[in-house]
Amino acid sequence: MSFTVLIPARLASTRLPDKPLADIGGLPMVVRVAQRAARSQAAQVVVAADDARIVKACTEHGVQALMTRTDHATGSDRLAEACELLGLPDDAIVVNVQGDEPLIEPSLIDAVAQLLVTRPELPMGTAAHPIDSLDDFRNPNVVKVVLDAQGLALYFSRAPIAWWRDGSSVQEGPRALPAPAPLRHIGLYGYRAGFVRAFPGLPVSPLEQTEALEQLRVLWHGHRIAVHVSAHAPGAGVDTPEDLARVRALFGH
Repeated sequence: MSFTVLIPARLASTRLPDKPLADIGGLPMVVRVAQRAARSQAAQVVVAADDARIVKACTEHGVQALMTRTDHATGSDRLAEACELLGLPDDAIVVNVQGDEPLIEPSLIDAVAQLLVTRPELPMGTAAHPIDSLDDFRNPNVVKVVLDAQGLALYFSRAPIAWWRDGSSVQEGPRALPAPAPLRHIGLYGYRAGFVRAFPGLPVSPLEQTEALEQLRVLWHGHRIAVHVSAHAPGAGVDTPEDLARVRALFGH
């Protein structure tokens, strides 16, 4: 299995300024993420940055980094440029690891890449894990996914899906978790490099706009997404100062 990990890193962050450079145990967060990703089976791990300070921090710690344009509207656009800069062939497998995931499991990265190795007809893969909390099932910030018999995504939603008719009410919503357990989507994606290049050119879909979920564009245009179901939730990402404090404590800083 040969694949490339791409880590898009954008310096601007509303809730946590200069987030990729936040210190975690003496190293910038984006370096921590790259080090975790390097423990996977990836042939190379590359940070796609929008600021020279990120590139400098990576280079100082032996992490390969590319300078990409600062005006990309989405992370997908940044990934597409990185694929071009690296000269990746269309059939190359790329795993997109977010730059604020210093606790990412290397084995999960491998599992998402393996989806595309075993399913060569598919352009994209991702991951999910069972939801064991009714609060999470109800929470619109927790994205859910439902699968078909082949482990392919049927739909992603912020709503509680699948809706358990006999365990829910119109007024209160779900009163209990359905069985089998609903699945929470994990924001880790594998792609064919050719699909990464093509994706920004696909028209935005109405469902994507309604749910504010970019992956729905893929399904809208008739493509399929394989889903690896992990037994456990991954380590939480860093979005807020509170998240950063929690992760720093884990690294003894």
